[in-house]
Order: sequence, then C-alpha cells, then structure tokens
Amino acid sequence: MPDTLAPPANDALPLATRSELRFLTCGSVDDGKSTLIGRLINDASGLPEDQIASLRDDSRRFGTTEDEFDFALLLDGLEAEREQGITIDVAYRFFSTARRAFVVADTPGHQQYTRNMATGASNAELAILLVDARKGLVEQTRRHAAIVSLLGIRHIVLAVNKIDLVQFSEARFREIEAAFAAFAEPLAFHSVVSIPLSARLGDNVARRSDRTPWYAGPALLGHLETVETDLDAAEAPLRFPVQWVNRPDGEFRGYTGTVASGRVAVGDRIVVAGSGRTTAVARIVSFDGDLPAAPAGRSVTLTLADEVDVIRGDVLADPKRRPAVARRFAADLVWMDDVPAAPGKRFLLKIGTATVPATVSRIADTLDVDTLRRVPASGLSLNAIGRVEIEAAQHIAFDSYTENRQTGAFILIDRSTLRTAAAGMVVDSLEMGRDVHRHAETVTPALRAEHKAQRPLVVWLTGLPGSGKSTIANIVEHKLMALGRQTMLLDGDNLRQGLNADLGFDEAGRSENVRRVGEVAKLMADAGLISVVALVSPFQADRTRAAALLPEGRFLEIFVEAPVELCRQRDPKGLYEKADRGKISNLTGRDQRYEPPQDPALVLHTAELSAEEAADRVVELVLQRI
Repeated sequence: MPDTLAPPANDALPLATRSELRFLTCGSVDDGKSTLIGRLINDASGLPEDQIASLRDDSRRFGTTEDEFDFALLLDGLEAEREQGITIDVAYRFFSTARRAFVVADTPGHQQYTRNMATGASNAELAILLVDARKGLVEQTRRHAAIVSLLGIRHIVLAVNKIDLVQFSEARFREIEAAFAAFAEPLAFHSVVSIPLSARLGDNVARRSDRTPWYAGPALLGHLETVETDLDAAEAPLRFPVQWVNRPDGEFRGYTGTVASGRVAVGDRIVVAGSGRTTAVARIVSFDGDLPAAPAGRSVTLTLADEVDVIRGDVLADPKRRPAVARRFAADLVWMDDVPAAPGKRFLLKIGTATVPATVSRIADTLDVDTLRRVPASGLSLNAIGRVEIEAAQHIAFDSYTENRQTGAFILIDRSTLRTAAAGMVVDSLEMGRDVHRHAETVTPALRAEHKAQRPLVVWLTGLPGSGKSTIANIVEHKLMALGRQTMLLDGDNLRQGLNADLGFDEAGRSENVRRVGEVAKLMADAGLISVVALVSPFQADRTRAAALLPEGRFLEIFVEAPVELCRQRDPKGLYEKADRGKISNLTGRDQRYEPPQDPALVLHTAELSAEEAADRVVELVLQRI
C-alpha cells in the first residue's frame, strides 16, 4: 500500500471567492459511489496526514482493494456499513478546489433505503448517477433517476463506473449512454453529461485518462467546477417564511426568518400571503446591524411599516407574484414509512415554518419506475412514489415545487410516532384559482375585531357527558355579554339538531362533528366574536385540528374535569341510563374512550367548583386574552 496520496493540484483560494455546488451520488448498491467520492476528495484537495493514516489502517482491516487504499472507507462511517461494504445512511462531505466549494451527499443504493436517498436529494442541485459498466441500467438506476427528477434536480452526470472492468470499451459506454437517454427523455433534465470512469483507479475522475482516447468530454471534477445550475433562488419571487415573532420589549416588533427565495429591500412592498394584507419593509435587522437588502439564504428580522397580524408560519411575499393559498392541493409523495399510506390517514404537515394537521384525502396513483407510467392505486407502500390529494386543517401558502423548491417541498409527520412518513412536492392547488386571497377582502377579520373593540377568541370546553360544560358555557356567555362583549354560544347538542344532524356517534362521526364545529368557530372568530364552544370532543387530534384553524393564542382549550361516577349521578340528559339499557351506543365515558387535553389553558374540577365559580375562572382567563 502506498504511503502517500496525491496532493491537491492547486492551492485553494479563500472560500468567500468561490461558488458552491451541492450534489449527490446515487445508483444501485456496489456501483462505487463511496469510492468515487473518496477518490474525488483526495484528488481535488488531498487528505491530511492523520486521515491518511486512518484510511491506511481501515483499508487493511475492512478494505476490498487488496493492498491499495479503499477510498469508500472515507465515507462509510457506520460500523454496519463497513462490515457489509454498503452505504446505509446519508453521508455528507465538504471539499473544495481553487474554483469551487462542494457539498456532496453519498446516498444508499439498496431499495430499502430509498427514503434516505430522497433526503440527500432534497437540497441538491446536481446528481451523479452511477452505473456499473458491466451491469448497465438496473431498477435502482431508473428509480433514483425518477426520484431526483421529482425532487427538482435538473442536472445529471451519468457516471459509467468500472470502465476498466470492460476493458475501457467505447461500445459498452455508448450502449449505456443511449439506453439512459431513451429512458430519461420524459424526466425533463436540463443537462445529462455521460462520463466513462474508474473510481478505483482514478480514470476521468480528476483528469482525463489516456486509456479512453475515444472520449472527448471533461473529467468529472472539471465538469463539477464549471457546470452552471439553473436552480437559482435569487431569481424566484420573494418568499420569507416567518420563523419567530421577535418582541424583546414593548417598543420592538419584528419577524425573524430566512429569505427562502428572491430578495427583500427596505421600502419594498410585501404581502402577508395568508391574510392578503399589504405593507412595506421598514427595517432589515441582522446580527451585523441594519441592512439595506437581504438576498436568498440570509437570516434576518424584518420590521414592517404598518401593524399587521403576522404569526409563525406566515409567508411574507412579493404582492405582484404571490404564492397559492389553499387548504387542498395535489402532491407527489416519496413514502418513507413501514406502515403503508391509506386515504383518510391524518398527519402533521410541515411546510416552511408552518406545521398544521392534514389528511391524505385521496391516493391517485403510483409511479412505475421501470416505465415511468402512473398506475392507479389505493395505497402507498415503503419507498413507493405516488400522486395524492392532501387537505390541510387551515389555509397554507405554497408554490408548485417545479416553480419554487423552497416553498413547494414539505414532509408528513406521523402524529403518534412523530416519525417522518413522507417527503412531498406540491403539484398544484385543488381550489378555485391559484390564490384564494388574490382579491383581498375590503372588510378583514382585523377590521371586524377593531369595530367590536375586542380580540376574537374561541373558548373550547371539553369533557365527559355530564361534566358541566353546557351549564358553564351558558353562564360564561351571560357574564361576557354583561361586560359588553360580543359572543356566540356553540353548544354541541344544538348543533347536532341542525348542522350536524346527519352524523352518528362513532369515532368517524364524532371527528367530523368536531371538524365542522371548528370551522364554524373559525368563521365566528373572523367575524370578531368570542365563541364559547361546549362539546364533548373526545379525541385530542380533533381538538388540535380545530385549534390549528386559528392564529396562535386565539384558541383556549378548557378541560371540564369530573369523575365518571359523578357524571353518572348528574346525568342531566339521561344518557348513561339509556346507554345502560342499550338505548344508545358509543357513549363517551362508557363505550368510547375520552382523551383528556394534553396542555389545557385551564382545568375546571367541577367536583369541587360550582358552575358559577367555574364560569368566573373562565371569564377571568378570557379577559386576559382579549
């Protein structure tokens, strides 16, 4: 084994003077991805002495290249990977040349790790797709090509590796090149550059090889140094997802986040995408002081010329080129969960800085990676790619992923395990018009609230039947009206006689009941009212979804707590008695579970408090919030 490795060809310039390229390697297992990156890093910038020594030892222990350095071991950091000789996790590496800095992701080749590969592709600008010259295109080659296309990567290097094992055959190279060109034609790549190479021996990696005189194209490193990707967030319209409302004191109010795309400058007109309210940028505050402008990728705090209602998750945008704002949209998913996707399953949807409850309402099809045809489907299994329809619990701002990767990408999170279930790419809104706020309201919720001299609020009383919810809610409304507040009482029993008369009392019926009441409560809040809701609403997920319809702090979940034995004694409607005699079924507290609030704004122990005392505590809390 040699004692030294090749030194870098050039002295690197300062990082600030170099552009950056983010790329990934992908392909089938054992095609040589890790070896290629290790060789590329060494030939581009050299390795420190301590890393050379470590690689020498690892190559002797784990290597597969006899007495030579095994460059794959630079990346296969997990013990399991080294023992198996495969890549399992996504390994990120950084290196640079005199012309460019690079961030590279080495992604798994096994089909079972397709979800890891999708993670590595999510923010890459170029993909190196490796093909073993002996095997040609295989299923994973096509699968990975389809995924990187879906994820918006438009520049491909087809690296035909192990060309030395087919005697540097031009005929074999041209055959693979033509086969991929025919397959990839529908994938809309902007550039595909095919390079014959040997990652193990270094042919056409950092410099042109004498053993492929028939190849007139660039070496891989030279192409990576000069390729111009068209994924330029600076050219896209302004998108500024609000990460945090910054209020260190009563004098300062700013909105902190990262410019996802476009550029923002002091004096620019902007719109709050969700509400349609427009204003201007007064200041751009950064760690380095005030700035006149901020480009894509810069983290700043914006202050606005007018007082407008902005919360975490809102998107500030160019008023002339607005994002879509909708609850229903079509999307492509890469399914990452062992549990298959099914219509009706509920998740948390995280897009930008917003996280909202959402439901996969329909699964339209899956993508056949061999033919690139879409096949009708009713579910998605692990690693499947499919087109779905999603309904969020509230309006969200987004762009089509093909137009803006920063605001068109999202993930679905399993609500019980909190694992990422899918990576998603927005296709388009499913609602009339691309922007439900294109024509801003002339009478807005904020104006209605101002007219009523109160801040709207939803006071949601939940608890077992007989716990005292309706009694307390009635007293609360009377007390608030006596104080000059404008209110609306939404009692579950009354709504069951009209709006929700068609619903049953099974779990699905109760969930739909809460969904409809939540929507009505939101409309009441938009009207500037204080809504007092008395509803059993037994399931935490349903109450969370209702809360997500309103701005943060505008939903008060109040737990009216009473032991089931006391509720049975009270039984003002005779429900428990009827359930005991078999007259009704699915009674919460008897036949059906009740999930107490996880973090209520207030708990009322009605075994200890009178209805008047409980109502006073609710009114006191409401007055603090309005």
